[in-house]
Amino acid sequence: MSYVALYRKFRPSNFSEVKGQDHIVTTLRNQLMSGRVGHAYLFTGTRGTGKTTIARIMARAINCEHPTREGPCGECDSCRAIADGSSLNVYEIDGASNNGVENIRAIIDSVSYRPTMGKYKVYIIDEVHMITDAAFNALLKTLEEPPEWVVFILATTEIHKLASTVVSRCQRYEFRRIGIDSIVLRMKELMEAEGRDIDEKALTYIARKADGSMRDALSLLDQTIAFRSEGHINYDETLEVLGAVDTEVFSRLYNGIISRNATACIGIIDEITMQGKDISQFITDFVWYLRNIMLMCASPDTESLIDISSGNMKRLKDDVTRSELDNVIRYVRVFSELLSQIRYATQKRVYVEIACIRCCEPRMAIKDPEALTDRVAALEEMIKNGNFSVAPSAQPVSADDTQQASKPAAVRADAPKAVPDDIRKLIESWSDILSDSKDELRAILRRCKPVLGDDEKLIIYLPEGDMGARLLDQDDLSNELSEVFEDRVGKKVEFSVKTSDSGDMFDNGIYDLRNLVKPGALNVPIESEDETEEI
Repeated sequence: MSYVALYRKFRPSNFSEVKGQDHIVTTLRNQLMSGRVGHAYLFTGTRGTGKTTIARIMARAINCEHPTREGPCGECDSCRAIADGSSLNVYEIDGASNNGVENIRAIIDSVSYRPTMGKYKVYIIDEVHMITDAAFNALLKTLEEPPEWVVFILATTEIHKLASTVVSRCQRYEFRRIGIDSIVLRMKELMEAEGRDIDEKALTYIARKADGSMRDALSLLDQTIAFRSEGHINYDETLEVLGAVDTEVFSRLYNGIISRNATACIGIIDEITMQGKDISQFITDFVWYLRNIMLMCASPDTESLIDISSGNMKRLKDDVTRSELDNVIRYVRVFSELLSQIRYATQKRVYVEIACIRCCEPRMAIKDPEALTDRVAALEEMIKNGNFSVAPSAQPVSADDTQQASKPAAVRADAPKAVPDDIRKLIESWSDILSDSKDELRAILRRCKPVLGDDEKLIIYLPEGDMGARLLDQDDLSNELSEVFEDRVGKKVEFSVKTSDSGDMFDNGIYDLRNLVKPGALNVPIESEDETEEI
């Protein structure tokens, strides 16, 4: 006989085996015992929480010849026929593949016939939100007033896709996510039944990773058991087979972030990648670790809500003592957004590295109010350590009747000074300089005339009254232009910005340098907005 997955092998057969849905089980039990069975039920909730399982138990129980408070007896002819799939009283329909009007008409035709065995004909329609609007319209009348021997049980994970006309005709039951304790308890029972032994810490991790879904938890447990065919299964082996990492790594990454050590953070990402770990799962678990820190920062009383070992709790508390709640919330937001970004990304590692750098460098989040505390803390640390400097004031250049000089840009002191040949090379490559410049600087340079002055230094001319001269007088644009020049010639270029009221200087177009150099000195393409020519 072929292997049967755990979630199928140990699917609950009565209400007492259902975990985590006591509010629903109690209501359905009371309906069965009092004979107040409804004609239409709507089961909603996330995947793997027991919707289809309880629908099957309900279908057997209302047709059972000897029902009990726990549900069907499992021994009568009706129970056995439903269990082996030979009963003509229970129909399980997949709403995804039977969603047309013709499928619904087949159901409507069949409900008019009484059941051949038992009291009720039960129609279980799974993923009912997949049924088309036209098909639902055909079903509405039957759903509202079915024959007395018909019961509909509709199940869906996306209740918002159902029309209100459908929801209003059913008794609606919300299936909750199953708690970690309930999932762990169920897995322990199944492991005992299977004769296997596994660390409780490993079961807790599986339950947390399942995110409230019993089916997901049993699938992960199945995967873990397959890793070791016999013997005890420990926590480390569970992490390995599920592509996860120990919380010690999360603590190291977190400490790298709060110490603003981007190099250490990127090194940890490289370590995880080289180990072949699932990067998406790693970030998911790290967000959970940040969540634990956030709760502990908010209130020490939340320790009971954090399900980790005592050793990991000590490490977590150490991290909490070095944490600010506002910063932790920002980290949670950054990495939560990262999860949606890397879902379909081909270069997931790059996105993770960017997120780490964003957290390590709060100045990058200048528009993020949540990063303000982190930025202020960084500045305070710099002042405390004396790790700051004040830029020296620049000396103004003298101006004459027709020319106004700007203060020179700040440049890197370790670069050699440019000579006249370097200045000429710079003028010849002015169009390339435009390409290397950012938008604001490029717009100004388009209106400029570069000239090699009598003092063998670069002079940048702008028309008289041009606002660009004042902007280039500011440190940020002046420094930016200086870096562009230095990147172009590899030397420190001393320059000044002047204005001129001589219209002839600018008549030949922004990039026409024929008035500035001898004919034939250049043979480079000169670009303008309308055409391209060669000098």
